[in-house]
Amino acid sequence: MEPVKVGLLGLGTVGGGTARVLQRNFDEIARRAGREIRIVHAAARDLPPGQIPEGAEGIPITEDAFEVVNNPDVDIVVELIGGYSPARELVMRAIANDKHVVTANKALIALYGNEIFSAAQEQGVMVAFEAAVAGGIPIIKAIREGLAANRIEWIAGIINGTGNFILTEMRDKGRSFGDVLAEAQALGYAEADPTFDVEGVDAAHKLTILAAIAFGIPLKYDRCYAEGISRISPEDVSYAQEFGYRIKHLGITRRTGSGIELRVHPTLIPQKRLIANVNGVMNAVLVKGDAVGPTLYYGAGAGSEPTASAVVADIIDVARALTSDPENRVPHLAFQPGSLADLPILSMEDVETSYYLRMNAADRPGVLAEVTGIFGKLGISIEAMKQKQPAEDETTVPIVLLTHKVAERQMNEALARIEALDAVSGPVVRIRMESLG
Repeated sequence: MEPVKVGLLGLGTVGGGTARVLQRNFDEIARRAGREIRIVHAAARDLPPGQIPEGAEGIPITEDAFEVVNNPDVDIVVELIGGYSPARELVMRAIANDKHVVTANKALIALYGNEIFSAAQEQGVMVAFEAAVAGGIPIIKAIREGLAANRIEWIAGIINGTGNFILTEMRDKGRSFGDVLAEAQALGYAEADPTFDVEGVDAAHKLTILAAIAFGIPLKYDRCYAEGISRISPEDVSYAQEFGYRIKHLGITRRTGSGIELRVHPTLIPQKRLIANVNGVMNAVLVKGDAVGPTLYYGAGAGSEPTASAVVADIIDVARALTSDPENRVPHLAFQPGSLADLPILSMEDVETSYYLRMNAADRPGVLAEVTGIFGKLGISIEAMKQKQPAEDETTVPIVLLTHKVAERQMNEALARIEALDAVSGPVVRIRMESLG
């Protein structure tokens, strides 16, 4: 049988890893796919002389990625350039040229996936994107195929390793956010501009994809709420531990009677949960199905060969299905294209969750009564409370509260009233809580 011919766009960290894995495991991959898989053309810009990655030796390499996409010999285009453009144009051209596509580009899929999948469906080609979420963890395949018998109830995931590394260091060593971020940049975990990682943009891209395949809805990145970790302090990390919780930067999507929750934010979770003990740059995704119950998927969420593992698995899947009837392939978003349900995405004001709150209040009688009185009037129930000792020469004292579940709209009103009190100085720190039971 003829080999499957791959055109590789990008020979950077993931592209180089993909070429290396395909070469090193060539025989094993052929046994699994039923035919050989060979890279026949690659594109890379600014590749230093003599720096051709292992596995790409002897392959024609061009600086013009469109040459690869337009090569009539290429069966599968593997897009590992990243970003929105020219990745979008290259993928759409590949589809128009009747080529299957494999990509690790979560931003591209989250923003333009609906357009891309529609074009692929019309052309009868596949677009595979396992590596777009959680690196080497096969979470998309698990939800789309392994859990296909289930009605997915919710997903909660640590899906950005940079943020998880920062919060782990803050907890274990009492370091500040800025200090750990600088180390993460020095280690290569965070970019020079870390906004996508620490402000939740990267996780929002990934969560948008998970929600679509879990609930059979179109991709709706523009409706995803994203909040970063830059305002988390060592004090909050310490207080959370005193209550038996850990702070994780979670992506959470949940099916409710009113619509779909789609949110990324720092979250207190009980330290006894397995996902609370996922540390460093590792990723983990917790999926709750009605039949199977909770299932946890853990592993490397980034890196050259972990991500290449998912990319090559997608190439093998496409190779296996090349001769199959397009109507009987696994749907891109798990549900048949004509069966997607355009369920509403809830605004954060309509989301119900519990809260961790920290405020600085004047150290005098009656202040606590004023605060709890506001909660009582708005129907907000307090689960636990601690009043810390004031530091020497300080006139304010930290008050830390945990609440029961309440709609965010009610909490917004409560915090506005509390922050207006003369006895409360500065904004109230708010971190949402999830039991993940």
